[in-house]
Amino acid sequence: MALFSRGTSPLDDVDTVLADLDGVVYAGAGALPHAVESLNRVAGTRRVGFITNNASRTDATVAAHLTELGLRVEPSDIVTSPQAAMRLLRARVAPGATILVVGGEGLVVELEKAGYVVTRSADDAPAAVVQGFAPHVGWSDLAEAAYALKVPEDAGGIPWIATNTDWTIPQARGIAPGNGTLVSAVHTAVGRLATVAGKPETPIFEEAVARFGARAPLFIGDRLDTDIAGAQAAGIRSALVLTGIDRPKHLLAAPSSSRPDFVLGDLRELHEPYPVTRVKGDVTIVRDARVAIEGADVRILEAGDRPIDLVRAGTAAIWATGRAIFGFRVPEELYADPFHRP
Repeated sequence: MALFSRGTSPLDDVDTVLADLDGVVYAGAGALPHAVESLNRVAGTRRVGFITNNASRTDATVAAHLTELGLRVEPSDIVTSPQAAMRLLRARVAPGATILVVGGEGLVVELEKAGYVVTRSADDAPAAVVQGFAPHVGWSDLAEAAYALKVPEDAGGIPWIATNTDWTIPQARGIAPGNGTLVSAVHTAVGRLATVAGKPETPIFEEAVARFGARAPLFIGDRLDTDIAGAQAAGIRSALVLTGIDRPKHLLAAPSSSRPDFVLGDLRELHEPYPVTRVKGDVTIVRDARVAIEGADVRILEAGDRPIDLVRAGTAAIWATGRAIFGFRVPEELYADPFHRP
């Protein structure tokens, strides 16, 4: 994968757009600029679905929130990490079993829909632990999980499935700890690793592709380590939008396993021709932005009129060398960050 396109729109040849929510559509309760109108425009010609690692809400609750923001959405358009977790759980534990839940309504509802009995206590001899994010999760919840998971699975212990392991979650007031921090707390206590259903693992992408019958999907995310890496692992084209967690400095340093096909300042650019990246000798050109690699120095020859094109040119130039970012002297202008974020 590389940022060398044919000069077409990111939507060309795409039959289904799959979008992350936090940092792509909204931050906290409010919509991000241009997200709603841009996605409604996509929905006029293509199937649009939404993928979220956030396990605290049901698909119906998420759909209602998106409808309030102005999107045309049904609950069936929402693919949640608890739904992906059910795919994993059904393969290991038969419905009817008792499952210890660490998490909120989004996880409880999916477990009950799948035919499981929910408990919050390790004393109820659960057949598995399923853990997901909820704002109210506290020490006592994590302790119950640790008690239930004290025996390793290969020594006869029960399975442990995490909906996701995002370290952070965007909120209106800033960046807050995500489910990964809570899963890590249990891991530290018991010395076991959870099986993960959500991004960057593939079960959640497989659930979305199957549900929407997607043949040529495009996934839009705001995080390299979960969204883009997950899409790449699932064989899905991806776009990183700079309205959420990851910034230009993270993009410049992205490893080959988490590099998007497209980089967008905001979702309006889904509908614009994506500029061709051209290389002339040591110079990488995107529209009127020109970046050169001279030994250990990254030089901006022309910043151009659009900051996003400078980011695209700098990213393509650095990636093409095959060298890690710490091997370069990078000008501060490439790290500049005029893009909206929560």
